[in-house]
Amino acid sequence: MALAIEVKRLRKSFGALHALGGVDLEIEAGEFFALLGPNGAGKTTLINIIAGLTLATSGSASVMGHDVVLDYRQARRMLGVVPQELVYDPFFTVRETLTIQSGYYGLKNNEAWIEEILHQLDLVSKADANMRALSGGMKRRVLVAQSLVHKPPVIVLDEPTAGVDVELRQGLWRFIRQLNRDGHTIVLTTHYLDEAEALCNRVAMLKQGHIVALDSIRNLISSVSTCSMRLRLSPDILPTVLQPLMSEREEGFHILTLNGYSQIEDVLAALREEKTCILEMEILQPDLEEVFVTITGTAGVTRAAAFAS
Repeated sequence: MALAIEVKRLRKSFGALHALGGVDLEIEAGEFFALLGPNGAGKTTLINIIAGLTLATSGSASVMGHDVVLDYRQARRMLGVVPQELVYDPFFTVRETLTIQSGYYGLKNNEAWIEEILHQLDLVSKADANMRALSGGMKRRVLVAQSLVHKPPVIVLDEPTAGVDVELRQGLWRFIRQLNRDGHTIVLTTHYLDEAEALCNRVAMLKQGHIVALDSIRNLISSVSTCSMRLRLSPDILPTVLQPLMSEREEGFHILTLNGYSQIEDVLAALREEKTCILEMEILQPDLEEVFVTITGTAGVTRAAAFAS
């Protein structure tokens, strides 16, 4: 079986700016894959090359075995892309937009699938509304629908839930999960780290045009040896010996960063020595945000907005 996406020694320069510096990447058919990185890492440039919107300076990219330059018609048939930007034609209704999109791929009698997409993305009530009359969240739903109208085996979601409500986010992921179970390959970039952690099997992290980590999310998280301990104490004084471990103070809690679980007993012993009572205690395991900070050296802003394109 052909790889869903294969990228070899891909480079892209914009004058003196090197957006991609020799990227190699293989994404297996049927994967749910995350492509993550800080601002300016090269994610969108990589997606644009794969989608045929930008020409690489050197190297190659293919979709389901079809080179995006030499066999661009078939490569584009294999791919559906949800862009970050809200790009739409204001002169058509939602249903007309999807029908026209079907025509771009030479599809006739595609009404049944269009109705299925409208239903799954909760767009039935807006099917005959003009695109310019829709809210930003509804327009984003239509972008998702457009990317799916030709049933592509590979779907790239570039920040698909940016600026949308919780209801749409949950409904969209139910639909996308089902598409993945049906065999579609999903490639996701997202601001929401919990989405990537919950949905994806593998992740590639980009920094300054280079892949700096590529592994399963489980393996990446397990590579971070630190953990945190959240304590509420009585009296509310952290023993002097433990103060070098404190990373932050939070509403009556002391947050300690430990080198590993073996250090928990040392903390408990120090508290017993000082006759300090533990009122509440929680062990916090590392997550994808902590992995990102550790690997790239880029501080996260918030859990929900640490990644920008």
